[in-house]
Amino acid sequence: MKYLCQVWFEPSVLERMRNEERKKLDRDSLGYDEDLVESGHMIHAEALQSPKSAVTIRVRNGEVSVTDGPYAETKEQLGGFILIEASDLNDAIRVAAGIPLAKLGSIEVRPVYTFG
Repeated sequence: MKYLCQVWFEPSVLERMRNEERKKLDRDSLGYDEDLVESGHMIHAEALQSPKSAVTIRVRNGEVSVTDGPYAETKEQLGGFILIEASDLNDAIRVAAGIPLAKLGSIEVRPVYTFG
């Protein structure tokens, strides 16, 4: 079954890190991605640019509205995602717990809906 692991964290946490700490986090994250490829769990992973570069689109009554940035009432922002294949929710939780950013933020694990 496919699961989407959404990586959430407060951008200020990363901003406060020393350059060496960020480089280590990047190495650890890429290394974990490689581990997931080798184990057969990895489908796809991407880091996202800052929420400051985002736009939010809404369509109401046929009218398109575009606003800058995400609509967020929380300090945590979506920083990336990993789409995985796991045998069940417990396997997906185990995989998500290994994501290095789980130590600094949170990982939302959500099953992918299958049509039909």
